[in-house]
Amino acid sequence: MRKTLLALLTILAIGLFLPSQPRAETAIFAGGCFWCMHAEFEGETGVTKVVSGYTGGTVDNPTYQQVSSGQTGHVEAIEVEFDPAKISYEKLLDIFWSNVDPTDPDGQFCDKGSQYRAGIFYTTEAQKTAATASIPVIEKKLGQKVATFLRPAVKFYAAEDYHQSYYRKNAIQYKLYAAGCGRSRKLEQLYGK
Repeated sequence: MRKTLLALLTILAIGLFLPSQPRAETAIFAGGCFWCMHAEFEGETGVTKVVSGYTGGTVDNPTYQQVSSGQTGHVEAIEVEFDPAKISYEKLLDIFWSNVDPTDPDGQFCDKGSQYRAGIFYTTEAQKTAATASIPVIEKKLGQKVATFLRPAVKFYAAEDYHQSYYRKNAIQYKLYAAGCGRSRKLEQLYGK
């Protein structure tokens, strides 16, 4: 009994001095084509994982074909796992806002339809507070109302594997798509260089 108690106390004491594991958080953003949004977040310091997928709809395990039809209620989105000790949610919001046209209620750039709307799905009350506070800042900066929606997070479904990190795996096709879609031109019109 005494040896067991001593062993437990030793384990507890060691645990007190070990560095704690970073606490990962999740953020979910819809910004039109998930390929483009994925590219903007992946590689940011503090971002540990980015997954392209679908959220906000009524069909379980939707496919790209189902979502792109606009009939499921889902939007293309990204799920961003991040370490809040290395990157703040507010910084993620800055990245999000600078990569969407928040004034367009019908989609993003050349991608039109409900599945391409811009939106923020908050996973905590702190995220809701930060996202809510960011909207009037963007409206003041642009001099226009924001059409981007803000909702609580719901079930997120990872997209098919070929969509993950598409901008890296299919760099030429991605660059042609992004240029043809007018994304950079519109972002420059909204925010400047």
